[in-house]
Amino acid sequence: MIKAKKSLGQNFLIDKNIINKIIDTADIEDKSILEIGPGTGNLTSSILKMKPKEFFVIEKDKDLSELLNTQYKNRLIIINEDVLKFDEKKLSKEKLIVFGNLPYNISTEILSKWILNLNKDDFWFESLSLMFQKEVADRIIAKFNTSNYGRLTILANWKLEITKICDIQPSSFSPKPKIQSTLLFFKPKKKFVNFKNPKNLEQITRVFFNHRRKMIKRPFNQIFKGNEDIKRRLNLSLDLRPQNLDIDTYYNLTQFYEDLKS
Repeated sequence: MIKAKKSLGQNFLIDKNIINKIIDTADIEDKSILEIGPGTGNLTSSILKMKPKEFFVIEKDKDLSELLNTQYKNRLIIINEDVLKFDEKKLSKEKLIVFGNLPYNISTEILSKWILNLNKDDFWFESLSLMFQKEVADRIIAKFNTSNYGRLTILANWKLEITKICDIQPSSFSPKPKIQSTLLFFKPKKKFVNFKNPKNLEQITRVFFNHRRKMIKRPFNQIFKGNEDIKRRLNLSLDLRPQNLDIDTYYNLTQFYEDLKS
């Protein structure tokens, strides 16, 4: 019997109702599918019933990879690698529909990696249906002027439309986690701000939210040397705090930053 490994943040999904909700987020039949962290294969088996064209799974745990290979031989392409080090763009010529019960300890790293590595408007995925710790999901979908609003909100909403599907109770997993989870659905946006380097957005938000309870005067002066023209064009008050600036303002700040660097 396979036991969940705490070191890999494993909690296996066992609730059929939740599995059905995940399946219902996307049209699977005759599509290219990627599942992240399939675990013991409960969601995997339901996806297979929907007759995907091709089905890839990435599972870091060697024991689980061998179990999946035994259960679903020739029906899956099993990749026994670390998703943080793997290039998903190499998997298929077609855009992938992605499902994932993401390990809580690396969920934000996975999402950030995917967003920052996106080419201009060449998305390698059609949609993402992902489970996060509820606390993380709340930060992803937060509104500005709220305590949950921050770097992750700004980054996640840059190129993606995000819909909350449902909250998930600990009893839906084995072993039971101590916290709630949330299922989010992501679709690529058709229009978004283009940056010369996405990591500049990461840099701007890191500096501004480094002291999130303090006024933005210090980070603004650190990056823009008190540039009055930028302040005027953005109608920016330096007495505000980082959470008081909406998403578009951070995108504009990033563009000004890139202009100054070039």
